[in-house]
Amino acid sequence: MKAATLLARLDRMPMLKAVVPFAAGIVAAGYLTAPLWFLAGAFLVAGVLALLLRSQLCAVAMLFVAGFGASQLHDTERSIPHNVYTTYQITVERIPSDRGRYSSSDAVVSAWRDPSDGTWRAARDRIILYADSLALPLPGERLYCRGTVRPFQGGAESYRRLMIRRGFAGTMWLSERAVLERQSAHSSSLHVGAAGRIGRLAMPTDAAAVCRAMVAGDKSGITPELRAAYSRSGLAHLLAVSGLHTGIVFALVNVLLWWMPLLRRGHLWRNLLAVVCIWTYVAAAGFPPSAIRAAVMCTFLQFALASASEYVALNSLATAAFGMLLWNPAWLGDISFQLSLVAVAAILAWGVPLCRTLRTRWRALNLMTDALAISLVAWLATAPLVSHTFGIVPLAGIAVNPVAILLGTVIVLAGAIWMLLPLAWLAPLFEFVLSTVTGWLNALARFTAALPCGSAEYTLGGWTTAGVYFFFALATAAAWSWGEKSSGEERLSRSVRKF
Repeated sequence: MKAATLLARLDRMPMLKAVVPFAAGIVAAGYLTAPLWFLAGAFLVAGVLALLLRSQLCAVAMLFVAGFGASQLHDTERSIPHNVYTTYQITVERIPSDRGRYSSSDAVVSAWRDPSDGTWRAARDRIILYADSLALPLPGERLYCRGTVRPFQGGAESYRRLMIRRGFAGTMWLSERAVLERQSAHSSSLHVGAAGRIGRLAMPTDAAAVCRAMVAGDKSGITPELRAAYSRSGLAHLLAVSGLHTGIVFALVNVLLWWMPLLRRGHLWRNLLAVVCIWTYVAAAGFPPSAIRAAVMCTFLQFALASASEYVALNSLATAAFGMLLWNPAWLGDISFQLSLVAVAAILAWGVPLCRTLRTRWRALNLMTDALAISLVAWLATAPLVSHTFGIVPLAGIAVNPVAILLGTVIVLAGAIWMLLPLAWLAPLFEFVLSTVTGWLNALARFTAALPCGSAEYTLGGWTTAGVYFFFALATAAAWSWGEKSSGEERLSRSVRKF
């Protein structure tokens, strides 16, 4: 074990060293407060000392203060009152999700009427809008309604903290009688349009709902029964557009544009169009945090391919995480961001070297072992978080994930092609493919969820969860201390440069 080997590897990943103290500052801001003038002064002093003394300790202090200050600046006060019955102006943001007797959606309160003096006051808070079946809102619709914004109640404390971190001020119930005026929806967002294109295909209800969720990020049609089946089977990650889905689209775009380098300056246009297509897909999915992280990584990889430069995957992952936390520090407490970041980091740090260690002369066997190794590493990395947040450990997910990912790849590829080319004469073909494959995936999720030992109900404590990941970090550092320069990550970088 050599400390020099570990330091040399970390020197190739400067953003990994930067994101850790920045994230630590965000965590500290959740427990402490400090005047902004003090934070600004501490940031300047630490920055100047870091430049003059070339001190890494001062640089770490500067990043810590930066994370602390970014969190405090982003943590704005609520602009709407709780438990006050009055009139609100609301704009619906997301496609409503069907919950049986009611629907739920994200909405933004842009103004509310102060009952004490009758004046309208500007607001900017997001809420969870629950509506009965007669008052079903539409995405982009503006509503003038009477109601009461209530704080989050019931459920687990972790859920309430999560919704607050996501910027939600509370919940509101909307009935038909409470609606005073509706202004027709003028939403032309890519997200709504993408869900609409998938909705044109005539598919069974469950298949259509899962297809819209996996391709366009619209989970409005997922029933509670189907959601529970995917959760207990360990396949819930397929329902949210994430790095897996974005990576599939990234590969598809590069395959479709293979001919462009034959043209003059075609390789430049190919890489530019590929990046535009990736971010267009993320916009069509509604900009989920996991997809944004994957899009940033794909952008770095695309530019590396264009310039024949070295691509260090973990450094790009850390860069994506740093940029996202700088934009919205609250994402650090978002479970989707955490699961996506932990899964990809584990795959890059442990999955890729493990796959190369198990490599054989038989390609078919390699594909099977790679799928199982990646699935095992991702499951081990995310299981503590899943247990801590949801109180369940999906045991059977280890075995069924490779098959589920294969089926999911077909669904995302076919759905992305249909969104790109929604030609009426091609609809029967896509309906057959998507209905069949999605039906298989739903059957697999239900079968796995019904197994007696398919999952275990267990909630891991907060400090225990932190201890598990601290142990993972120490084990990774120890492995890197023993690793040589021909590690799996560096081999991957060389293969990218050759490509």
